[in-house]
Amino acid sequence: MIKILMIEDDVELAQLLQESLLKEDIETVLAFTPLDGLTALQHDIFDALVLDLSLPQIDGLEICRIVHESIPTLPIIISSARSDMGDKVMGFERGADDFLPKPYDPRELAYRLRAILRRGNTINEPTAFTFSIDEERHVIKRGKNELRLTMAEYDIVSYMLKKEGFVISREELLMNIGSIKYESSLKSIDVIMGRIRQKISDDPKKPRFILSVRGVGYKFVNA
Repeated sequence: MIKILMIEDDVELAQLLQESLLKEDIETVLAFTPLDGLTALQHDIFDALVLDLSLPQIDGLEICRIVHESIPTLPIIISSARSDMGDKVMGFERGADDFLPKPYDPRELAYRLRAILRRGNTINEPTAFTFSIDEERHVIKRGKNELRLTMAEYDIVSYMLKKEGFVISREELLMNIGSIKYESSLKSIDVIMGRIRQKISDDPKKPRFILSVRGVGYKFVNA
């Protein structure tokens, strides 16, 4: 079983994630303050750290730096409602391996944890579930395989990949993708998403790559 440490001062959210992750065979040790988290890292061994940024006592970005310098092999996922690009860039500069904007489905966190740990165990192997864009050829690949997409499907997946990890509303897709007519209904976006999920082998009942965010839109997980 994967064992992680989560430093999160929102007690209710942390406990909810702890329960959900246990169903994914992930044991979660909770620390509600940065100092408690640093103490736990000194006395136990974890497979990864999930770290909030807006913490009391010490900012999460500083905790990220401290942990990375003291335990450089420990994967760090920043989980935060602070979606400013500056925070995201600084997090990576200070040693984070991934940035997961709140809110998110706990299953997405589980997928990202497994992806990071898989990469650590298979350094010389290509990631099986990584999508890439070849803009010159107007092609999107899953691993080494090219996806057969219509122009609208390509434009949607390309747009979502570039904003990977962020929640994207249906209205945003209609406004920013030229191959979709703005007068198209929001429901038509759901239909196109269903076709895309089929083509990328994303189970509509248990989506892994395109996650629905209730009342908002969609989020793409490239892992």
